[in-house]
Amino acid sequence: MCLSIPAKIITIHDNTAKASVGGSIVTISLHLLDEVKPGDYVLVHSGFALQKLSEDEAIETINMINQLTDPGESDITF
Repeated sequence: MCLSIPAKIITIHDNTAKASVGGSIVTISLHLLDEVKPGDYVLVHSGFALQKLSEDEAIETINMINQLTDPGESDITF
């Protein structure tokens, strides 16, 4: 099973972006999406942004993922 994680786009340069995932800043590819801008939320898998999400969808997904973690483990945030 594969899992994609919501990320918030921070900056964009050409077809790559810096995005916030779980409190870390990562570099992701935007080659598979059009019209992404800073502040947008995307689903990321293997370093590629696969789909744009609304903020509500991103938060709901993060909340569901956090429910799968053991109590006392760090929750995922943006």
